[in-house]
Amino acid sequence: QVQLVESGGGVVQVGGSLRLSCAASERTFSSAAVAWFRQAPGKEREFVAGMNGATAATIYAVSVEGRFTISRDNAKNTVYLQMNSLKPEDTAVYSCAARKSTFPLRSAVDYDYWGPGTQVTVSS
Repeated sequence: QVQLVESGGGVVQVGGSLRLSCAASERTFSSAAVAWFRQAPGKEREFVAGMNGATAATIYAVSVEGRFTISRDNAKNTVYLQMNSLKPEDTAVYSCAARKSTFPLRSAVDYDYWGPGTQVTVSS
């Protein structure tokens, strides 16, 4: 059972940056597809970014492409989400997820393991 724990959330002004981290409990995490999702109050959870566990290829939601970057450090069993040029609409609880496959998908139902989430608030 892989356990995931996010950190790095907080309050930032419009145009600012944050880097989220997601630490995994097992080394088998290194070959898993990983992703970041977010959920704003009153809205459905939405896909943000994903990474292939074998090739490190990445995919992004249109709303964050060019501003957010997903990366991983397998030596530390950690995945990151670098968020730049933050906007008020980026305010949400951000969660990392992993699945028992190397291929990242955009649907939350396809992921097997989840972290509890970390709050990101962008103030204007």
